[in-house]
Amino acid sequence: MTRTPRADSPLADSPLADSPLEDDFPLEPERYELFEAPRYRFDLDRRDFLKIAGGGIVVCLFWTEAPAQERGRRGFGGGRGFGGAVPQELGAWLHVDETGQVTVYTGKVEIGQNIRTSLSQVVAEELRSPVEAVRLVMADTDRVPFDAGTFGSGTTPRMAPQLRRVAAAARELLLDLAAEKTQADRATLTVADGRVTHAATKQSFSFGELTHGRKLTKAIAADVAVTPAAEWKIASTSVPKVDGRAIVTGKHQYASDVKLPGMLYAKVLRAPTLNAKLASVDVKAAEALPEVTVVHDGEFVGVAASSESRAEQALAAIRAEWTSPPQASDKTLFADLSKESRGARGGGGFGGGRGNQEQGSVEKGLAEADHRVKATYTVAYIAHCPLEPRAAVAQWQEGKLTVWTGTQRPFGVRSDLARAFALQDDRVRVIVPDTGSGYGGKHQVEAAVEAARLAKAAGKPVKLVWTREEEFTWAYFRPAGVIDVEAGTAQDGTLTAWDFHNYNSGASAIRPLYEIANQRSAFHGSDAPLRQGSYRALAATANHFARECHIDDLAREVKLDPLAFRLKNLADGRLRAVLEAAAAKFGWGGAKPAAGRGFGIAGGSEKRSYVATCAEVAIDKPGGKLRVVRLVTAFECGAVLNPDHLKSQVEGAVVMGLGGALFEAIRFEDGKLLTAAFSDYRVPRFRDVPQLETVLLDRKDLPSAGAGETPIVCVAPAIGNAILQATGVRLRSLPMAPDGAVRA
Repeated sequence: MTRTPRADSPLADSPLADSPLEDDFPLEPERYELFEAPRYRFDLDRRDFLKIAGGGIVVCLFWTEAPAQERGRRGFGGGRGFGGAVPQELGAWLHVDETGQVTVYTGKVEIGQNIRTSLSQVVAEELRSPVEAVRLVMADTDRVPFDAGTFGSGTTPRMAPQLRRVAAAARELLLDLAAEKTQADRATLTVADGRVTHAATKQSFSFGELTHGRKLTKAIAADVAVTPAAEWKIASTSVPKVDGRAIVTGKHQYASDVKLPGMLYAKVLRAPTLNAKLASVDVKAAEALPEVTVVHDGEFVGVAASSESRAEQALAAIRAEWTSPPQASDKTLFADLSKESRGARGGGGFGGGRGNQEQGSVEKGLAEADHRVKATYTVAYIAHCPLEPRAAVAQWQEGKLTVWTGTQRPFGVRSDLARAFALQDDRVRVIVPDTGSGYGGKHQVEAAVEAARLAKAAGKPVKLVWTREEEFTWAYFRPAGVIDVEAGTAQDGTLTAWDFHNYNSGASAIRPLYEIANQRSAFHGSDAPLRQGSYRALAATANHFARECHIDDLAREVKLDPLAFRLKNLADGRLRAVLEAAAAKFGWGGAKPAAGRGFGIAGGSEKRSYVATCAEVAIDKPGGKLRVVRLVTAFECGAVLNPDHLKSQVEGAVVMGLGGALFEAIRFEDGKLLTAAFSDYRVPRFRDVPQLETVLLDRKDLPSAGAGETPIVCVAPAIGNAILQATGVRLRSLPMAPDGAVRA
């Protein structure tokens, strides 16, 4: 089960690092899942082999591709979804039909973040068209331009500007067509409400009347002028959610809702423990059942049947024996993660060295400090818990595979499927219906490959929906981590030294934003016991937790107010602004908390946006139950596209952060997951949600940044700092209150 990334996949040479629209956002080391070898690579049957090889004598060579070899390569699943050129022709991105309906094509995915709405807004803004006239086709690999994926809070800063340019170019083309049609001076034409009008002659044309539904072949000029944020009239407003009515009435279709004629239902045999190997299997009893197809291909064993209940019956009839090696326990997790790297301190393991920084002399700064604080922080594995578990429907027609699935990387999944079945990429189509959340957990979707293998054997479409237990057990987790911090401060509160080492959880947001003359930040890879990968905000949550808790401890050493201590050591104006905004809304510095209550503050930045969180907690007695009473969040992500939806995004992230801060942790013992159901794995409930207050700082002078991740990163340290004030107890491990109580 454990996936150790391939030795020939160094992140510094990541194919994604120079893929279209992604080059300004380097791939973080904690995206382990993007560098795994495929879970399945099926043997070709004789007929398929002859289709590929033809007649005659064939000599086959097998190899493991390095990333440099994969980059841009096509055929047999080459590229792994990393390659592809950004088309510069307008028609690849936007089409206007004869009725004036504007269709826009993007590889981005709607997973509940409301990006369908905000992208529609920026297109409508540039086209001077109602939002209702814009329709997005998203994440269909046969219809949309290549896209690396929906992750890293990248849709708003990368796709929104691209579609603004596309729509602005279309607007200019429509003006050209109207000028040609009216023989009028182009400068006398105006575009508004989806029409081009010549005021002098009162001639007015819909977009459809100008294009006649023809493909727009004009190239998108590099210098096409887009509307400044200060002049936005549609973008920056709280347009209601596109397709919102269909979602609340249940008409909206997700991958798990897809049905095809003659479709079968699938189940896959799972090992009893992680890392177990199939020793033997007997499928005769399952094969004897009516309307059942059984597939045994290497380590893969699955069934497809006419109903879910019959598929479950067939799966239960399979007799399998497994071998399983001795495996680790969560009880020794943190010691295991850090024991090898602590000795080396050189950034060993996968991703070691990424994000590492050193300036000045840490040793000198520590020696000059009047106060030094040294501590270790730990962060548990946690699960994504998407509302919709992995699901896929697969269909083969004339040698081409089509899969409907919920994924954040449609082109990556296309390449995974092509590799598994030795196909050219263009023989695979991936269609992504709007997806019931992902949080970084649906970059890899094994359900798609599993459904496709069974559909190939059955000769019919096959649907596979993972159970919640499968989702908990066989998906990947947010990496656990150990963080060592040692820092020093002068008596006046000036930070003199900072030494920060993260083991395993990752390098995102590892560098402090405070002004520290002598500092060192380093990420050290580890040989992790569980499969791990991307999670909302990646390791930024772990790194902010350790850093912002440690900053509070330093402030206490010199008896400075935690906010004043931060501002004293801060030159970053954007971080200062959110800290001051959150503090003002919270009433920081006013009345002191009552007995049994505490206030906490934390601030930070990730993915080019900034956040500060203030928390109020209540504890009924020493060692008693913890209640988070209030969370105030100030958030700034440049120019705001949709205030209401941004506020929802922020508050959703805050509630999710509450779970990781207080309750959530994966428990495991000797290869068995002990938290494979919601009855064993605690997530925030309605009664846990505190009073939420959100302050949005709309910076129209700055480019729009993403908002999906950053708001989560300061929830845990703000609560931890509030607990410290209320109880005098510093909790340095996440989750801080797994049973609801605060304990030393």
